[in-house]
Amino acid sequence: MSDGTRGLAKAEEIYRNRSRRALELKAQGRKVMGYMCSYIPLEILTALGILPYRIFGDIREPITEADKLLPTSFCPFVRSCIDSVYKNKYDFLDGVAGAHSCDPQEKTSHVWKSKVAYEIFPYLDMPATTHEWGERMFRRSLENFKKTLEAYVGKEITPDALKKEIALHNEQRQLVRDLYDLKKPHPPLISGTETLQVMMALASVPLEEGNEMLREVIGEAKDRTGTEANIEAKRILVFGACLDDISLIQLIEDMDAGVVMDENCTGPRAYFTDVPPTDDPMEGLTSRYLNLTCARTFREAVVGEFRKDRAADLEARYAYLGRFIRDWKVDGVIIQLVRFCDPFGYEIPELRDYLKQLGVPNMYLETEYTTGGLAAFKTRVQTFLETLI
Repeated sequence: MSDGTRGLAKAEEIYRNRSRRALELKAQGRKVMGYMCSYIPLEILTALGILPYRIFGDIREPITEADKLLPTSFCPFVRSCIDSVYKNKYDFLDGVAGAHSCDPQEKTSHVWKSKVAYEIFPYLDMPATTHEWGERMFRRSLENFKKTLEAYVGKEITPDALKKEIALHNEQRQLVRDLYDLKKPHPPLISGTETLQVMMALASVPLEEGNEMLREVIGEAKDRTGTEANIEAKRILVFGACLDDISLIQLIEDMDAGVVMDENCTGPRAYFTDVPPTDDPMEGLTSRYLNLTCARTFREAVVGEFRKDRAADLEARYAYLGRFIRDWKVDGVIIQLVRFCDPFGYEIPELRDYLKQLGVPNMYLETEYTTGGLAAFKTRVQTFLETLI
């Protein structure tokens, strides 16, 4: 981007106009591939010169066109995404990479394939467990995904080229971890609203440009003495499936609280785990993407054990959240999900039990993926914040 903006100002500008850079690159002949889920192996796309572009919905836009294809009792985030597609907001995409991360995304991938005239629809099938057989299945699925894209572009990815892309993506993941470390001080050096704008900007621009923007943001934030947040502000972790709009974060931070950590598909879940270095880079991709911390994957403390230890299973599934709560000195957790999000919805009772064991206050918000729905939570959030000691 050549308009002179840098750091946080650049991130906010991209957040406000996400498609700008993709449109510029497409005009130069670059292929642009849309994707909805963190399970898509971006290293394969970038190794082929394809720009990955994450598809989000729009909570400010009433869903109308999607009603022609999907029932109303269906994930509103996914419905909003395909509604945006039908309203030509993503007509610059050359293709969409789908994954069976959840049933709504799987069904919607096939709806797109049959109804929208993109050039290519590579699809990644996913096992629901991390068992050995699941790894073998996922490895085959990754190989098929790679071959489909190689045939589309007309070239093969060498192991060395894939290792290079893995290193670049791991560099971005480390930079994201450095970004979130800026939220550990009290008060934090960067707000939750600013952080989300940066994360959504990353999903909209080429990898190298995203890395440079992260360096600028981190350098800019380190020069601060702290945000304007009150030193007494409560430190909140927001947990959910996909957080793709700053409205909820702003609502919380406007109440003199700080969102110092989040756990969602646009944040740590997609960036806090590297691809391990392996002689065969596909082995590293298989390990990393299969083991993302998502509710759609079943994890056991002891794989294959029939007599279950509930406390051990809860620790196996949520220990990473416990580390976030400890390391970012979290005072309370706000769990927010869109209605009909079954994978994460089924997690709520167990998750709240785990947080109770840690002695961490928490509240649950179910949204309808509209700005009006968020506004209705203002009193509830305020009451929750007032209960934190």
